[in-house]
Amino acid sequence: MAHFSGKPPSRRAFLATGAAFIGTPALARDPSPFGEVQTERDTEEAAVRRNISSFRSKDWKPYFNSLRNGAILVDVTSRALHFWADDGEYLLYPSSVPLTEEMTRRGRTRVVRKVEGPSWSPTPRMLERNPEWPAYVGPGPDNPLGTHALYLSWKYYRIHGTHDTRKIGRQSSNGCIGLYNEHIAELFARTRVGTQVLLI
Repeated sequence: MAHFSGKPPSRRAFLATGAAFIGTPALARDPSPFGEVQTERDTEEAAVRRNISSFRSKDWKPYFNSLRNGAILVDVTSRALHFWADDGEYLLYPSSVPLTEEMTRRGRTRVVRKVEGPSWSPTPRMLERNPEWPAYVGPGPDNPLGTHALYLSWKYYRIHGTHDTRKIGRQSSNGCIGLYNEHIAELFARTRVGTQVLLI
């Protein structure tokens, strides 16, 4: 994660962020039953190295008219989430993105609800594809939404955490945008209902 206030980062700050991102270890734990992607560690690190070149800070002005209520930009191609607070504070996080183009939604939406310790229920389409999945999972370590969730005005779409860190930086979700739990907690604290969101 990169944390900036106002002006863009220096080259040194960007390289430090990139090194930290590349060096983030995969979590050694049993895979979740909810469609996690199995990969070798070296494959994961190679994918992260290929992606880091596009993991860069952006200016909000080409995407939003103002920073009123803050703004979130999700770049599906670079698998990065950018956040600008209304006071100009800037945060940059690696994210997971949908598995396929069919599952990917782009355009403008907003945060309509914030939940700490979210519960999760698969959508009807998810249950069609995966009838063995449970109809409900409560808050906790087995919950695919992690520790916090920002619900968007699009039905079934969220920005949320994950307990399986292998998902971050890759195409691994059923439509939502995922962050490390520590990053979604930080973003959760800075966003509000009404924060504008753009997926590109």
